[in-house]
Amino acid sequence: MPVIIILLVVIIWAFFNCIKIVPQAQAWVVERLGAYQGTWSVGFHLKMPFLDKVARKVNLKEQVADFPPQPVITKDNASVRIDTVVFYQITDPKLFTYGVENPMMAIENLTATTLRNIIGDLELDQTLTSREIINTKMRAALDIATDPWGIKVNRVELKNIIPPAEIQNAMEKQMKAERERREAVTRAEGEKKARILEAEGEKESAILRAEAEKQSAILRAEAQKEKMIKEAEGEAEAILKVQQAHADGLKMLKEANADEAVLKLKSLEAFEKVADGKANTILLPAELQGIASIGAALKAVADKTE
Repeated sequence: MPVIIILLVVIIWAFFNCIKIVPQAQAWVVERLGAYQGTWSVGFHLKMPFLDKVARKVNLKEQVADFPPQPVITKDNASVRIDTVVFYQITDPKLFTYGVENPMMAIENLTATTLRNIIGDLELDQTLTSREIINTKMRAALDIATDPWGIKVNRVELKNIIPPAEIQNAMEKQMKAERERREAVTRAEGEKKARILEAEGEKESAILRAEAEKQSAILRAEAQKEKMIKEAEGEAEAILKVQQAHADGLKMLKEANADEAVLKLKSLEAFEKVADGKANTILLPAELQGIASIGAALKAVADKTE
């Protein structure tokens, strides 16, 4: 009875042990009696008890391998250390299991040798500035070399390029000198722009002052012109009024039928106004005759002058 119970327990354990479920993004390589039996994909599987064995569980996700810095020598004999990162994916679990003993060590050594071959054809300056070219060449070379192992290299990146200490110091000094040169150029350009702006400002100011002076001169000339026109119009109006007054006086005398004596007296009054008490000499017209009339006229003028 105990033997039967033990046998049943072993059978139940063996049954459940033969039930296998492969998770997503994995593939299991199964061997039967030491020989390759098949590759299980995602899902439920049942293996033969005591005959089948899961030889390897393969991860089908894209994986990253970060290798330590590798010392390489450039074409101009400069020793640099390069840290590489490889992105790869297993495409054939069978080849990955049986193609190479240690796939990761193989990829690392293959990466180091490929990197030395590529860098050996480049000078230091080209190495520092040609990362994309190096990445492309390494990916193509590694992809071809790892294809028999069931591995596909999707991408290769140069993580760090570490030149020797003396070269780093020289590069830092060069970068510092370049930054100082750019700063000097920037300052010079700023000062030049400032001078240009200042000159343009002075030019605009001079133009505005000249325009203001021009407008001021024009306004002064127009004011002087208006003044002279007004004065001329005033003098013309005054002369016109005086002439009109004389004409009105003569008209009135004519209408009053003044005799010759009155006309002569009016003439003397006109000469009196001309003299205005300031003239030393008065010229009388030749028509005035008679000493008595001349004397009386002179006396009247003299009395008014006093």
